[in-house]
Amino acid sequence: MPQAPSSTLMNSSALPVAPGRQSPVSSAPPLETILANARELVPVLRARAPATERERRVSEETTRAFREAGFFRLMQPARYGGYEYGFTAFMDVIGELARGCTASAWGCSLGAIHQWLIGTFPQQAQDDVWLHDPDAIACGSYAPATLAQAVDGGYMIQGRWLFASNVDNSQWALLGVNFPPAEKGAPPQPGFLLAPRKDWVIEDDWHVAGQAGTGSKAIRIDDPIFVPGHRKITFAEASSGRPPGSQANGNPIYRIPFLSAVPVCLVAPIVGTAQGAVDAFIELCGSRVTRGAAAGGGARLADFFPVQSRLAEAAASVDAARLLLDRDTTDVERLALRGEAITVADRIRNRRDHAFAARLSKEAVEAVFACVGGAGLALDQPIQRMWRDANSIARHYSLNWDAVSSMVGQYLLGLEPKGQY
Repeated sequence: MPQAPSSTLMNSSALPVAPGRQSPVSSAPPLETILANARELVPVLRARAPATERERRVSEETTRAFREAGFFRLMQPARYGGYEYGFTAFMDVIGELARGCTASAWGCSLGAIHQWLIGTFPQQAQDDVWLHDPDAIACGSYAPATLAQAVDGGYMIQGRWLFASNVDNSQWALLGVNFPPAEKGAPPQPGFLLAPRKDWVIEDDWHVAGQAGTGSKAIRIDDPIFVPGHRKITFAEASSGRPPGSQANGNPIYRIPFLSAVPVCLVAPIVGTAQGAVDAFIELCGSRVTRGAAAGGGARLADFFPVQSRLAEAAASVDAARLLLDRDTTDVERLALRGEAITVADRIRNRRDHAFAARLSKEAVEAVFACVGGAGLALDQPIQRMWRDANSIARHYSLNWDAVSSMVGQYLLGLEPKGQY
């Protein structure tokens, strides 16, 4: 009998040679070293996953391990000790972590991607965050939840912001707001303001069926606070290819339009989760013998044709999702490196593939979960948690196929696309 191959049939050597998989920082560790750190953590995260779900947050211990492994430095500007890797390297690392625990990988993903986003803010804002604490990370709530009131030198804000993933471990928050219009009669401008931990409180409202371990609680500011004007970026600036921080940070990754790449922070965890479900299912099949009822007892799970077929389908879906994301993200990294425009067509295609990769990944988990039987429903079996977490991620508005696909269809039909791109 031939030896069973690795469940990960596509390895890093099959991936595109992307600019983002190279660091311009001479002191940065090689990507393979960072990936090896991620692989070593997979069994640790898998063992901690039930506790992470029960506690409804990523633990301080796990966060410390992520920090020591260098994951939060992946996309941080070099002047603060960061490595300035790109989105492709980021996807590789987060995808590995998600094989062990979706929620923990999600927390790491948001913390690491926000280092890039803060790198697009004016340099004074970056100094506020990292000059005295280069280890600081930020959570975020993207929906513009309130109107920022313009005052001398900045803005006053108060309100409640939902779904701030990994808020318990964050020292700063990216808060979605609407800025007053630039001229009378114009619509308000959506964007972000940066606020430190001392300026807000956590509202523990995160009680959910999936992704419970992400700790995506609400942020509340009851009394108005002042945010200086340099801690501001509008969504238009973040998507312009010339954000304020691009002058301070020479690396072209900081010029990539916001929505053409940032949603990979939501997709990488679900792709990695799908691979983790394939891994866990292969392991389950290796030891599982059916008990049967009136008939069929004593057969090996691995010998059933539907099991074999669904496993193949799941593995193909994971590879297809990963290849789509790698092609698209490599393309925008190359365009940014050459100083070429990342067009609306590029951005719409990437948004399509972010959502479609999430759909493929969810279907991969669905395929193997359909075969686990009654024993696979036990709370100590990882696939049931992956199934709940994957379904939760696929329902995120930025990845929801119905919402994103209608926008893509509008664009292809020559209509004004309505959505996030």
